[in-house]
Amino acid sequence: MREVDIHFLDKIPGKTTTGWNLFSKQELTDAIEKCNNLFAPGLDKLMWSHVKSIIRNKDCICKFINITNTYINLEHWPSHFKTSTMVVIPKPNKSSFNSPKSCRPIVLFNTIGKHFKIMIGECLQSYMISNSFIHPSQLGGLKQRFTIDAGVALTHMLRSEWVKNLTMSTLAFDIAQFFSSLNYQLLPLILNKAELDHKISIFFKNYLVVRKTKYLWNNFISPSFNVNIGVGQGFALSLILSTLYLSPVFLSLENCLKILKIPISIIFSVDNGLFISQNKSISHSNANIFCSYNIISSLLTKCGLVVEHGKTNIFHFSRSHGVLNPPPLDLSALGGPILLPKKT
Repeated sequence: MREVDIHFLDKIPGKTTTGWNLFSKQELTDAIEKCNNLFAPGLDKLMWSHVKSIIRNKDCICKFINITNTYINLEHWPSHFKTSTMVVIPKPNKSSFNSPKSCRPIVLFNTIGKHFKIMIGECLQSYMISNSFIHPSQLGGLKQRFTIDAGVALTHMLRSEWVKNLTMSTLAFDIAQFFSSLNYQLLPLILNKAELDHKISIFFKNYLVVRKTKYLWNNFISPSFNVNIGVGQGFALSLILSTLYLSPVFLSLENCLKILKIPISIIFSVDNGLFISQNKSISHSNANIFCSYNIISSLLTKCGLVVEHGKTNIFHFSRSHGVLNPPPLDLSALGGPILLPKKT
């Protein structure tokens, strides 16, 4: 786990403290409504169809709600919900299984625990969007902020700038090993900055530690291993927690760009970012993008994250009918490549 610099959070203004309401029956049923009955059973041997059947009983649904509220109030996530088993499934029609790409791993958790996590994640997302802690540029995996919205916004910006006879330059970048690199000690501090009820921060501080997993391959099962890294990819709380982890980065980035008067827009989806510059001069756009890339790289380093320079690409969109021969963008001073524009 990489080192982090928690002092960059000092510059993030706090939000008004938001109380945490008790869960309702509607929230519990909404959380499970879209869960596929055909998914594999969890470690408790329950399928989603079993859980849906259980909560049709009025007494059972009340018990479920009371249990979930108790976990939050006690600031505790039980150990049997922190245990998982990774099942390694060979892909069909493969001649060799010596490569990890020849297999498809699935992670099995306690199904009841997954249900509770979905409910907690939905509520946490609503709270964070309502108090504007999540930056407007963060899209993908969030309510009313779908990845398709990023495409619509980008198309609108492109057409608008063409009307003004400007060229739009975009730099696409990716965060390396994103979900597994999130620092579980920094995340509760970020939740404190969001001014949630203090018990929520303490709850997640407990939720993120003492996690264990086993590996299952055919008839072989391994001993338990500690997995106190990151938040896991594809899990119920992964998207909202990873989004919150990056929110201070974009708030700091926005502030830096304003101070330096750099006219850059940004669209971000989970672990992929896009800098957008509109200018008549591509050289000016390259300069603005270079400065922005330098700032975001520095901020991510403070969070224990790094940009995967090998996946960074630049694109220029011009309405000019002539030959477009833009200059390369040299990121070597930042540890990156010299980027030749991709054809558009």
